[in-house]
Amino acid sequence: MARALERAREARERGEVPVGAVVVREGKVLAEAHNRTVEWSDPTAHAEVVALRKAGRRLGDWRLGGATLYVTLEPCAQCAGAAVLARIDRLVYAASDPKSGMAGSLGNLLQDPRLNHFVELTSGVLAEPSSRLLREFFRERRGR
Repeated sequence: MARALERAREARERGEVPVGAVVVREGKVLAEAHNRTVEWSDPTAHAEVVALRKAGRRLGDWRLGGATLYVTLEPCAQCAGAAVLARIDRLVYAASDPKSGMAGSLGNLLQDPRLNHFVELTSGVLAEPSSRLLREFFRERRGR
């Protein structure tokens, strides 16, 4: 999660919402990313999606079984869905997102029994520094 937090700080420096993600399998980092929605003018370029795409390309396979996705903010519906489709085993997130989080806050796509894949969840890892980074980013944007 510390690496994901570093990626989130990079996002902030680039004017992106400070979210970072890291994909790990068998103790090896497969991919890391931060939000790129502004830079790429792409609403789907969330840190999780970018990291999952990189990991898939690196392995030459969209199936990322055995992988853990670390992310600094609870995933939205798009990112939770991408994690399920990628067949990751586990998702670890830092800060909860009561406005759009789909790993327990608004819903839970990652563990919906109607879907064909179940993702193990861990929350709250480095939640305070991740939350603080997001609060500071949005406070600065509002000019307060």
